Amino acid sequence: MKIMVLNNDLTEQGVIEEVLKRSSHELLAAENSQAAWDVLEKGECRFVIADRASTDMDEKQFIARVRSAGYPAHVYILLVLPKNQEQDHAGADDYVYKPLTTAELKSRIAIGERILGLGDNLSQAKDQLDNLALLDHLTGLLNQKAFLSTAHADLERARRSQSPFSLIAVDIRDFENLHDFHGQETSHNVLRLIAQLIREKCRPYDCIGRWDADEFIIALPGVIGADAEKIVERILGGLRSTEITTAAGLSVRVELGAGIAASSRISASTEIEGLIHQALQALLRARESGGNQIYLTYI
Repeated sequence: MKIMVLNNDLTEQGVIEEVLKRSSHELLAAENSQAAWDVLEKGECRFVIADRASTDMDEKQFIARVRSAGYPAHVYILLVLPKNQEQDHAGADDYVYKPLTTAELKSRIAIGERILGLGDNLSQAKDQLDNLALLDHLTGLLNQKAFLSTAHADLERARRSQSPFSLIAVDIRDFENLHDFHGQETSHNVLRLIAQLIREKCRPYDCIGRWDADEFIIALPGVIGADAEKIVERILGGLRSTEITTAAGLSVRVELGAGIAASSRISASTEIEGLIHQALQALLRARESGGNQIYLTYI
């Protein structure tokens, strides 16, 4: 770990250097608060050992400046303080009194290192929970709530740029019968397969979600209706060229239906919920026509 040292006491510098070297940490020396600030701004380290008595950190309000900077990750500050004096160490994570000893300093650095590690683990866990709240657990696509939020933002960008916008609703024909006849494992595998096909045939940045049990939905900013239809045809082509079998080796026939709602220009009154409703209505018309059918409606 890189540890920045803001300390101009030569005796203490020797103790700190010895401890960091034994602990396999890299020392980054800073002569004053501005030099230390420049290092932190570059994101080069997250651990600071600062001596209040031998530097300008109090004059420059160094700790307050660090805490108000809004860095994406916490910066751990270990203060070195004169002993037996009334000290205000607000804002620092920990402090150690002079004279420094190798044992005490080593212990304080180890504590700081563990605290930073725990904070990183908590941050990673939070990110994972946030992702779980956005994604459908089975297919890995956006869930309905996350799709609405993302598609709404896509629609607003299309409105501002006066560009076309298309929305595709896809479902698996006779999905309930497939589930009842072949079982949950096969039906789940089919859902994952269709989700994968949709991802492969769309652009990497397209907003794709699982809308209902067997329904998927795709928002396509900047895409006119005819091009949206081509995307569905690519999905159907991928499905036709894919052999689907059960765990017992039985072949499974899967057909899709797709409804497309397309607008050549988004007006002030166009809302994402209305486009979704139109796409689902178009999907009903496609279902009435049989399997692997597409119904396109312009708005």
